[in-house]
Amino acid sequence: MSTRQRAVLASVLVMLTTFGRLTAMGSEPQTDAVPQPTKKPADLKFRVKSFTFVRVKHSDTAGGVRRSSWATDYPDSDLNLSARLAKDTQLTIDPKGIVLTLTDPQLKDFPFIYLVEPGRLLLTDEEAKSLRAYLLGGGFLMVDDFWGADEWLQFAAEFKKVFPDRQPEELPLDHPVFRAFYEIDKKPQVPSIHAAIAGRTTERVGAEEAHYRGVTDDQGRLMAIICHNTDLGDGWERQDADAFYFREFSQKRAYPMGINIVVYALTQPIEAEEKK
Repeated sequence: MSTRQRAVLASVLVMLTTFGRLTAMGSEPQTDAVPQPTKKPADLKFRVKSFTFVRVKHSDTAGGVRRSSWATDYPDSDLNLSARLAKDTQLTIDPKGIVLTLTDPQLKDFPFIYLVEPGRLLLTDEEAKSLRAYLLGGGFLMVDDFWGADEWLQFAAEFKKVFPDRQPEELPLDHPVFRAFYEIDKKPQVPSIHAAIAGRTTERVGAEEAHYRGVTDDQGRLMAIICHNTDLGDGWERQDADAFYFREFSQKRAYPMGINIVVYALTQPIEAEEKK
């Protein structure tokens, strides 16, 4: 094959890939606007002087603490979100972040923790007790990147160890978390970069709708947000991997929602619930 023939073939493949994305995904990703801020950084009243991204190291039903589970998208997702948070909100950020287990005594020192891929989550009684105390004491949990009914049922069963008396409930779009910094008018669904490039917005059949469920304390404060049928972390991690993915998923969906969640967590008044 000549150089000219290879160049023509490459151009055709690019066009076919682009056409495949647009055909499979429809026009929606091409018409969605980038969410706009609802607040100025100076108007945000953070309850911390600086922010450290804390990722939870957890075990799962495959046995033991597996890097491929708790550390999916790590560390780039954590670092990239932290950098974007600092840029957009002017919050002082610890650029490195840390990883902690749920039973680490340091957990109580941080107002926000992130738990990824809980579709095979396995909590010990000690971990469940520690997480309950953390949340009722003013902490905030973000859960991300799991798909389909089976993974939801596994997570829900384990989370019931934490709160037997509280059920995760779907958050309406008028909940303040969707307006904490950016104006979000549709619950964002972010697939992995590989699914997106293949023209899909979901990673599982039957998981076409993104869900954002929450658990509140007795004062109505959202203590945990559970992002199901979406992978915000991949949107943060893969921001530089593909221009299409960055434009349609990182910029329009993953970053605005992630920043909203952190801003909400760091700006809510806290009344710790004792002896729960």
